[in-house]
Amino acid sequence: MDNIKKNVKATNIELTSEISDYLNKRLRSVEKLINPNDTSAIFDIEVGKITNHHQTGDIFRAEINLHIVGNQLRSFAEKNTIFNAIDKARDEMIYELLKTKGRQTRLLKKGGMAMKIFMRNIGARGARIRNFIRRRRK
Repeated sequence: MDNIKKNVKATNIELTSEISDYLNKRLRSVEKLINPNDTSAIFDIEVGKITNHHQTGDIFRAEINLHIVGNQLRSFAEKNTIFNAIDKARDEMIYELLKTKGRQTRLLKKGGMAMKIFMRNIGARGARIRNFIRRRRK
């Protein structure tokens, strides 16, 4: 699954090899949910430190944008360590991917059911087709 392109940007911190390795390790679980035949999948990742006037200490943020065929998914997290922020953003991205896959499956099943009903109604010499069309118009 290393064929997915990743663009990583660090803001107000240095992108060390430790952070980069941790990020790659955490994104493997997200990559497993992406169709392996999708060669256009791109991760845009931004990690950084932000200054927050209302809290003391450093606040880190992680943002993951995933561009796949027909969808753009986004997850975002702010935590007290960069590693916690990456974990939270990854969990949100997994949730978004599963939600999208569920929606696609639901629509596919709904279309299949409509086709099955249509094919059943063809066998009644056209009388059922008129009823089928009337029901679908309502």
